[in-house]
Formats: sequence, structure tokens, C-alpha cells
Amino acid sequence: MNLYDLFRMAESKQVQSVARALDLLELVASGGDEIALTQLARQAGLQPPTAHRLVQTLVEKEWVVQNPRTSRYRLSHKLLSLVGDIEARTARLRAISRPHLESIRDASDESTNLVVLDGLAAVYVDQVPSSQPIRMFTEIGGRVPAYASGAGKAMLAHQAPGVTRALLTGADLRPLTSHTITDSDALEDELAVSRDRGYAFDNEEYQAGVLCVAAAILAEDATAVGAISVSGPAARMRALDPDALGGRLADHARAISRELGYSG
Repeated sequence: MNLYDLFRMAESKQVQSVARALDLLELVASGGDEIALTQLARQAGLQPPTAHRLVQTLVEKEWVVQNPRTSRYRLSHKLLSLVGDIEARTARLRAISRPHLESIRDASDESTNLVVLDGLAAVYVDQVPSSQPIRMFTEIGGRVPAYASGAGKAMLAHQAPGVTRALLTGADLRPLTSHTITDSDALEDELAVSRDRGYAFDNEEYQAGVLCVAAAILAEDATAVGAISVSGPAARMRALDPDALGGRLADHARAISRELGYSG
């Protein structure tokens, strides 16, 4: 084995370690107040010594804190402060959008959402829940694949030229249901239709039995800074007439966009 092969092997191990550490960080974040090392190792599919070594690195870098009394782990204030920064950046968008979310929820009695794009993930930053006993509920901060969600597709349809193609190139468009679009060319065609129509659909593509309609919120340069969506059980959503609902969402999204400075 030559020096180049040794270098590539070391580089591959470093990348793998970073990926595993990030997986553990996500597990700590989803573990409630605190989570035990054995639980982290089991959920991450790692041997306890490997999980311990990676978690200790996160502790040393002050992303994770270990409770000396219970030996369990939780997120540090350093990481939570970054979340606070994200909330601050979306504060104006949330404030402007909130009355529109409430208005749409009142008209449809289905859960309405405010979503932003982070790479190929659609991130929920606000929600007004339905009053129905069976309703869609997504935790604030929850992330779903943009390619399989209505809000994600609405935002992907309104990116700067080349950005969407760059995001989709090499992306793992894995099927989440039998309806998920997994071909990048077919997805780009779907995005073009959504852009021309003014709203996008998730037709049971992320979760079987759930339908979502969404419209993009545009900035001054006509790129998407967020999206508003309505999601609910597919049968109830189809009874509402998804196209009529999409048109209503597009009107609200346009009003929000104008308040943000969009003039198109």
C-alpha cells in the first residue's frame, strides 16, 4: 500500500468519525432532557467504547454536557445558543406569517405550517394546529426531506438558477412511500409545474395517508425564504379541493412576500 492509499484511508476514517459524531449529536438532541451512553450506542449502532470516544470529543468541544450525578448527556448551552440565533433570524418571518397561518387554519381546520429550507431539509419553524381529533402535528425544529414534502418542493422550485440542480446532484432520493419521486429529472419537472402553478403538492410522498399543499414565500430577489403549508389526512384534504386550497395559500404567500419586500 502506497502513501496515497494510506492518506485516503485516513481521510475516509476521519469523515466517518465526523458523520458518527453528528449522528450522536442528533440523538442527544432527540433524547429529551438527558440520554445515557448505552442508549446512544444502541440507537447509533455503535460499540459503547466507540460511542464513548465520540461523545467525549463532543463534550471537550462543549457541544454536549455530561451530568456528573447521572452520567447522562444533554445538549450544551453553546449549541442551544446557535438555535437561538436561528430563531432570531426567522423571528420577522414568523411574526409576519403567523396571522396568515391562523387565517388558513380557521378556513380549512387543518394544521398550517411555516417552513424554511436548510439544504435538502425542510425545517418547521411555526405551526397552528387543527382542532380535529386526528390531525398532523410536527415538532418545531423538525426536519423532513424537502424532495418529499410540499413545503420543501415549493421552496426548491424557487431557488436561484442552478441551486436546485446542485442540491439534487448526488442526493439520495430514497423512497419514503410508494408515491415518493426518486428520479431527479422527474422531480425537476414536478418543481417546474409547481413554480408555474404557484403551489406544490406532497401527495402521500412523505407519509402514506397524508397530503400537503404549500406555497413559497419569496424574498426581493424572487428566491424562496420559506413556505406556508397545510397538511392533513389525505381524504379530508381532497374533500377541501387541493387546487382551491393551493390558490388560497398562494395568495397568502404573496401577501407575506410583499411585506418582506418582494415586488414581482
